[in-house]
Amino acid sequence: MLVLAVITSALLFVPAGTLRYWQAWVYLAVFVGCSALTTVDLIRRDPALLERRLRGGPAAEKRPAQRVIMAFMSVGFALLMLVPALDRRFGWSAVPPVASLFGDALMVLGFAGIARVYRENPFSAATVELAPDQRVISTGPYAVVRHPMYAFALLYLVGTPLALASWWAFIPLAAMLPFLWWRLLDEERLLERELPGYREYRQRVRYRLLPFVW
Repeated sequence: MLVLAVITSALLFVPAGTLRYWQAWVYLAVFVGCSALTTVDLIRRDPALLERRLRGGPAAEKRPAQRVIMAFMSVGFALLMLVPALDRRFGWSAVPPVASLFGDALMVLGFAGIARVYRENPFSAATVELAPDQRVISTGPYAVVRHPMYAFALLYLVGTPLALASWWAFIPLAAMLPFLWWRLLDEERLLERELPGYREYRQRVRYRLLPFVW
């Protein structure tokens, strides 16, 4: 977490060319604070899940398609911070402070939702694979959409350009979305093929990501 905080700080403040970037400080406080709370909860409640969550990124994926997806997602996530930092330096955007605070609120909601998913699903690894004892989870947020982790992560992602006061950062966000859909659909195919009961669960819960939409 400390390394991640240092890298995030570098991506925000070095390209911005200044520490006078209050939106980035608030973003860091929300990001590090929510991550720390979630991590402490997992250490106390489910260290095995925390271990699975730490094994993430392109190199950790076993399937070629997912390695490609995560490589592009990692670049996109870095651009979500780099573009706002450059925006701050060159003054491309004029985002009202209230919009930035709304973005921070979206991030908090996203983190809270992800923590709820962790409590409901002890099999929510950072990679697309099945645990030996994995079973279908159909309670809590999984009773509403089939992929609540992605739904709450989307809240966090949408909140980031606003929190960092950059309209231009919605461009890398838009570029990330096809890879998010690709990852979700590829994961669904794996689950339907290899997880007993998932096909029946898919028939009961109609929506993948957004209730009443998709």
